[in-house]
Amino acid sequence: MSNLACGCPGSMARTIEKPEQQTPNVTGRIESELRQWPTQLHLVPPTAPYLQNAHLLIAADCAPFAYAEFHRDFIKGKVLVNACPKLDDTSPYVDKLAAMIANNDIQSVTVTIMEVPCCGGLKMFAQQAIAQSGKDVPLEIVVIGVDGQRRS
Repeated sequence: MSNLACGCPGSMARTIEKPEQQTPNVTGRIESELRQWPTQLHLVPPTAPYLQNAHLLIAADCAPFAYAEFHRDFIKGKVLVNACPKLDDTSPYVDKLAAMIANNDIQSVTVTIMEVPCCGGLKMFAQQAIAQSGKDVPLEIVVIGVDGQRRS
């Protein structure tokens, strides 16, 4: 049997290779900027090789649905973890994020949250995790309105 987080082969950590410079897309379709799998914070192992020297993006689950250019403006060049501070069991989040930061030389942390009050939990988790990691990592908080507009 497997030693994977949930026993599902789809949970296995893997890197998605992207060419350094993609050719222009003549179809007009936006290409995915996702660089790794899985993305759900509960499933991402703190030892995943793609975390080493990464720029970490912590996204509220709703943010990519509300903000149309999420891949281009936020995921590109970053490693994504997503979570919902309202619906998830968040008890392991600070420790898990702190381990990711402490053990992988994370270069920066960007948190994208919605303007609704419950999303503020992700900002708090990121701040606590950076403090707990003992590292001085730049933190950027981006707030997205329910109308899909960037607020900060």
